[in-house]
Amino acid sequence: MAKRGKGRQNSILGLAVVIIMALVGGGAHLLNSGGSQNAAPAGTTATTGQTQNRSDKEEYAYLAKLDYQNNSEPVIELAKNKSGLDAATWNGPRIVYGNLDQLNRTTTNIGYLNRQTLIKSAGRPRQTWQPTGWHNRTSYVDGKQVNRQNRGHLIAYTLSGNLNNDGQYASGNMGSSDNPKNLASQTEYANQVLMQPYEQQARDAIASGEKLIYEVTTVFRGNELMPRGYWLRALTTDGDLDFNVYIFNVQNGIRYDYATGRSVVDNKVVVKEED
Repeated sequence: MAKRGKGRQNSILGLAVVIIMALVGGGAHLLNSGGSQNAAPAGTTATTGQTQNRSDKEEYAYLAKLDYQNNSEPVIELAKNKSGLDAATWNGPRIVYGNLDQLNRTTTNIGYLNRQTLIKSAGRPRQTWQPTGWHNRTSYVDGKQVNRQNRGHLIAYTLSGNLNNDGQYASGNMGSSDNPKNLASQTEYANQVLMQPYEQQARDAIASGEKLIYEVTTVFRGNELMPRGYWLRALTTDGDLDFNVYIFNVQNGIRYDYATGRSVVDNKVVVKEED
């Protein structure tokens, strides 16, 4: 009888060992299949520009962490260059200007644009508003005069005609030139070179009679006063124009302190020129 009881105890002990080993093995499988909290997040990088599905809030947080690398592309495509916007939501002509945040910084502006909002740049009113991080200084880089900062429009003046500063239709209005909700501190290169092709695509689309959703978000890191970049998305209601890009707010030969917007000449900063 004593031997039979001892055998039963050994059987129970052996079964327990098997169960524990199975649990340990299962846990190891979960860790190896991506269960670790320390796994690197998939998504956009400054080199590949490829994204996985992320919410707008997650995308913004990711972009805010990106640092421009010397001589890399100053514009990157996101989500395979697809905006993710819904053409059925077009409701215009109007612009929804995002409120300034607690630091007086611009946020997100969404334009529901058509041919009525397209105007020429000639006669644009003078700008006096000083956006956060604004410092009006010029420098010479490699013998060329550089205006370190522009008052960059989130939505271009030429796309905002016949709309008042609240974004509502008002025939004859000259457009959004000095609207605090539509101006941020932007480098001359980002404003006059990098952003121009996308604004021109928008102008061409609505000039041809298309309706366009055009969304621009200034991307700040933490409490910095100068944007790290501009996030642009656009979609025509026929789907022919569809893009999703991030533009780094950088200038060749100039180093910026994004916390304040101040800058110094630094020839070690090399921004790749667009073709």
